[in-house]
Amino acid sequence: MVDPYESLLKKAYEQITEPSGTGERFTIPEVRSYIEGKTTVFENLTELADTFRREKEHVMKFLVSELGTAGKIDGNRGIFNGKFETSQIANGIANYFNDYVLCSECGRPDTRLVKDDRILLLRCDACGSHRPVRKRKAKAEEPAKLFEEGKIVDVHIQSVSKRGDGVAREGKFIIYVPGGKPGQTVKIRVTRVSGSIVFTERAI
Repeated sequence: MVDPYESLLKKAYEQITEPSGTGERFTIPEVRSYIEGKTTVFENLTELADTFRREKEHVMKFLVSELGTAGKIDGNRGIFNGKFETSQIANGIANYFNDYVLCSECGRPDTRLVKDDRILLLRCDACGSHRPVRKRKAKAEEPAKLFEEGKIVDVHIQSVSKRGDGVAREGKFIIYVPGGKPGQTVKIRVTRVSGSIVFTERAI
């Protein structure tokens, strides 16, 4: 059985491999990350930002918003509060690439960000086209408010813990669902929240 996270990671990188202006494949370095205590370290933030020809501060700001957490830059690394899988960061990188790097006209990454009368534009050096940078819609409800004790929500099970509980993830939160199986979407009731860990029971 293919690990759901490996599948997500593969899908994310399929989205961010595009032809460059010279006709060669534009390859994004794979995200390298690891969990350290209560934080997640994104080792090659600067490498990815340089590949995109973007400021690492801009990439980091986007990622903390995507992950629904706080973070900081430490040298060439990004550090996020909370525990995140590499696939979650890779998915955020794929979204950044589509929004702030990829030309929607010619499909090439040879672009730069410019401001025109306070409007942020993505201008393509390859084909000359330009478009406003699309802003992502805000989530209907912040994860912190979503996972309060007593709340009933639907979650998608992505993996299984060592104890046999189903594991779902939403932003910085790790949600444990008794008896949950990967691929299931289940309705749960939040019983306890400890930092970024959410304990639940099945809701009928």
